[in-house]
Amino acid sequence: MLEYRLNEFKGPESLTLTEVPTPTPGSSQVLVKVHAVSLQYRDLMVAQGKFPMPVKPGTVPCSDMAGEIVAVGSSVDPTQFSVGDRICANYVMPGSVLGDLGAEIDGVLAQFKVFEADPDRLVRFPAHLSYREAAALPCAAATAHAALFGPVPVKRGDVVLVQGTSGVSILTLQLAVAAGAIVILTSSSDEKLAVGVELGAQHTINYARTPKVDEEVMKITNGRGADVVIDIGGLASLVQSMKACAFGGWVQIVGVMVHTPVDLEQIPILAIMKHLCMRGVVIGGMARLKAANAFIEAQDVHPYVDPREFPFGQAPDAYRYMSSQTRVGKVVIQVADSEQRIEPRNVNFI
Repeated sequence: MLEYRLNEFKGPESLTLTEVPTPTPGSSQVLVKVHAVSLQYRDLMVAQGKFPMPVKPGTVPCSDMAGEIVAVGSSVDPTQFSVGDRICANYVMPGSVLGDLGAEIDGVLAQFKVFEADPDRLVRFPAHLSYREAAALPCAAATAHAALFGPVPVKRGDVVLVQGTSGVSILTLQLAVAAGAIVILTSSSDEKLAVGVELGAQHTINYARTPKVDEEVMKITNGRGADVVIDIGGLASLVQSMKACAFGGWVQIVGVMVHTPVDLEQIPILAIMKHLCMRGVVIGGMARLKAANAFIEAQDVHPYVDPREFPFGQAPDAYRYMSSQTRVGKVVIQVADSEQRIEPRNVNFI
């Protein structure tokens, strides 16, 4: 089989395609044929040597995948996992905040991957999804669900302000629309905003033309503001996000994409005057991923994937496209040649 490894950490050019023996699962393990891998910002940080947690030298990168179990170990409980199951891997195991797959241990950018048959690691994904769509679930869908359905779940009629068109932002838009919320989407690109409208955004703001997003939000909501703001910018956007909030609203801090000095003195004042709650969003492990899957299945949501396709041999190009900031939604590497499922009768049981 083929797999990518990072023997250096100098960006996409460090990805090395290597031929290795196809692994054999042990008695408590399963062998998964990887069909699709989606990239997240974390993968760029690992490849560039900027990830804040330990990274194993020569690691197989990436953590978000969708695939099919093609062989199982002799002691695996068939009521938990069996040949033919279409699964995603959870990259956040108990005790790991930023994820271990593709950093501390080998990740999933490979044609096959052995996993422990651990219900905290593997989960079946909704049957109506393709492998490309399901590859978006482990990080983006779980994060979006955590941001929207945390301590005070979003309800029908709430106004949700979503920043940007990254994989997390787009899936947050989709889940918020499915929940009946009114979504305001921001971007510097009219083309990206048009995709957001197709996915259900009722209002859009091009911040390149309208930099005072908070004032525009107040106009759209007749002075009320947004019930929930999904903040991906960090300090660069936090004050504006707070200003855009309704009284008693929530700022869900999902990312730290931009590092720009701001007047920090405004933050406690705004928090008190507007009775705001600010919450850092972490994915929350398998329970959150399962909750996101259940919602996506019940609402028949199809995670939006950037239409540009990258076959397995062009993985470095997918990394470059991801870092170019021109994509909308998740960037997916098609590891397997097609969506065709493997028939269990063709598999050697272990």
